[in-house]
Amino acid sequence: MKNFYVTLPILFLALSLFSAKILADNQLAARGEKNTMKQEFILKSESIKDKKILDNRQVFKGFGCNGENLSPQLSWENAPSQTKSFAITMYDPDAPTGSGWWHWTVFNIPASVNSIDEGASGTDNMPKGAVEGITDFGTAGYGGACPPEGDKPHRYIVTVYALDTEKLDIDENATGAMVGFYINSHVIAKASI
Repeated sequence: MKNFYVTLPILFLALSLFSAKILADNQLAARGEKNTMKQEFILKSESIKDKKILDNRQVFKGFGCNGENLSPQLSWENAPSQTKSFAITMYDPDAPTGSGWWHWTVFNIPASVNSIDEGASGTDNMPKGAVEGITDFGTAGYGGACPPEGDKPHRYIVTVYALDTEKLDIDENATGAMVGFYINSHVIAKASI
C-alpha cells in the first residue's frame, strides 16, 4: 500500500504535464499555428502515395516488367538539427526470396539537400556527392517495382534516413544489406512511405 501512495503523485504529475501539452497544442491549432518545439520528420512524394499502387513510371523495365523505371520524386522536412547527411532506401519485404528485395539505396546525400526529382537516379540530377548502391537486380541505381505475375500485392517501402555522419564508409558496390547495416549504425531519424 505504501508504494501506491508514492506512485500516485508521480502518475498525477505525468498526467498533468501531458494534459498541459495537449492544451497548448490545441490553443496553437485554434490560432492556425503549429508547435515548433519538435516537429515530426516527414517524407513526401509527388510520384508515390502511401498505401496506393505505384504508377507505371516507377515500375521496372525488364525482368518480365514493362515500366518506365523512373526513381520517384521525394522531399523531406523537419530533419533533426544534428543531421549531417541523408540516405534513402526502397525495399520490398514481400519478394519471394526469403530476405526481401532492395530496389534502391542512396547514401552520402548532403544535409543541405531536402528533395530529389523524379527520374534523377543514374543522372546528373542526383545530389552532388550522393552514392547509389547495388540493387538486387545487380545494378547500381533505381530498380523499380516488379512483383511476380499473379503474386499478391507487394509493399514497396521508401524510407529517408537522417544520419549523424557526413559519409558512410562504403562505395557504389555496396549491396542493400550492407547499406542498411551502415545506415542503422548512424540513423537519428527516419520517415517512410
